[in-house]
Amino acid sequence: MSAFAAAFFSLGNLVNVALSIAVIGILGVGMTAVILIGGIDLSAGSGVALAGVVAALAAHAVGGDAAGGSLAAAGAAVVAALAVGAIGGGITGLAVSRLRAPSFLVTLALLSIERGLAFLFSSGQAVSDLPAGFNWLGQGILLGVPVPVWLTAACFGGGWFVLSRTVWGRWIYALGGNESAAWLAGIDTRAVALGTYVANGVLVGLAAVVLTARLGAAVPNAGVGYELDVIAAVVVGGTSLTGGRGNVLGTLAGAVCIGILDNALNLANVDPYLQRVVAGVVILLAVLGERIRSRAHA
Repeated sequence: MSAFAAAFFSLGNLVNVALSIAVIGILGVGMTAVILIGGIDLSAGSGVALAGVVAALAAHAVGGDAAGGSLAAAGAAVVAALAVGAIGGGITGLAVSRLRAPSFLVTLALLSIERGLAFLFSSGQAVSDLPAGFNWLGQGILLGVPVPVWLTAACFGGGWFVLSRTVWGRWIYALGGNESAAWLAGIDTRAVALGTYVANGVLVGLAAVVLTARLGAAVPNAGVGYELDVIAAVVVGGTSLTGGRGNVLGTLAGAVCIGILDNALNLANVDPYLQRVVAGVVILLAVLGERIRSRAHA
């Protein structure tokens, strides 16, 4: 990459890369868990938009503005975003675990519903003038590192711990590996599925907080295509789309890989349309590689 873009290894550019993958990285942690249980979430981008709009409206309702606002306004915005994400995840989890509905179809429906609600609640306009305390979560610097990078690192650290060091994590892998066997082993598979989707929804809400705070406004068309970028990062990181195999560290590597690729192509002034072609080729190669590995392990 540095051969095509001389500024690639500059500190400022590396910080830009870290910031560019913050939202996708946070979403990737939840998506990894969802895919590990054999599910999918196509509504992540729309969920980010809806949670961001609700967060901004909640801040205004409490009385926050860009001139400062109260900590209560910033707190209300964060809680509102997390709650909206959790509700969306809960709806998907209930439909999948209780009604046995395909997660693909449920989240495809939510993709449209949540995007529509985002435009409806915001009247199709950006909601700006947010509390300074809230904007700090997307624009602030802590110990010389942007706050979104800290939040992303915390999510990956927490995700790694849950999946690799807790009973719940083992249940997730068991459910994705063989649901019938997991149920026969005494695992409450419906509770695991529901909990996984709710946790994914909370991370969607957190991603909405970071994105909205970075922009300084909630935009109803934010997050378009994010679900595809997130799934790409998870797959490039080696998580099997059939469930039961993968980890968040691989997703981090996948997100970094895609972020570096996009960044380097931008620095090299590659045609934006060609950039999408290159990104698609990388994703296709990753999927084919995953299938080859799966056959080798079979």
